Amino acid sequence: AASKLLVYQKKLYHIDDHVGISIAALAFDGRLLSKFMRVECLNAKFAYATQLPISRLVASVGSKLHGPTMVYGGRPYGVGLLVAGYDETGPYIYQTCPSANFYDCKAMAIGSRSQSGRTYLERSLEQFPDSTLEELIVHGLKALNDTLPSETELSTKNCSIGIVGKDHPFKILEDDDVAPYLDSMNRDIADQAAGHEEEEAMVAQEGARSEERF
Repeated sequence: AASKLLVYQKKLYHIDDHVGISIAALAFDGRLLSKFMRVECLNAKFAYATQLPISRLVASVGSKLHGPTMVYGGRPYGVGLLVAGYDETGPYIYQTCPSANFYDCKAMAIGSRSQSGRTYLERSLEQFPDSTLEELIVHGLKALNDTLPSETELSTKNCSIGIVGKDHPFKILEDDDVAPYLDSMNRDIADQAAGHEEEEAMVAQEGARSEERF
């Protein structure tokens, strides 16, 4: 079980008004890449007076990640990123890997035990286009909750939320700001559990009736 003295590391970083990142693995490398991305965004503003397109920003990160792999004795960046942003062409979520590969995704979970989160996202993907902002956040929390060990609960101390979209600058919610969404998630999980119990009870009753007929 996690120690009560444990302080959870920051995993969400603001890059620019239209983009932010989440990191998995080495936090130091994540901070280095976040600084690099901020500089790239600032250079675009100074040179072109516009926000850097998300695809170009991620391509620059890919080149940055590729550099150490081409030098003898160089250490690759040991961090994966989820890059979430919104530009003139729409919303984006990119996954970057230490190998310098990057992927344009509709939804993604990274890090240890992330397969459970990806399974949930794949199962719920068709619901996302018609969901409200709060519903999308709850879906993300459910996916994150599925990745936790059985002895760990999602709370305001180990969870942060990043939001970005059209006319919505990137914003990080932490501590008490996360609590309402956690409450919504817990209510949804409780309602689903109650629904499953009712279905199981109905199936059991139908089975008993069929046995009585025979």
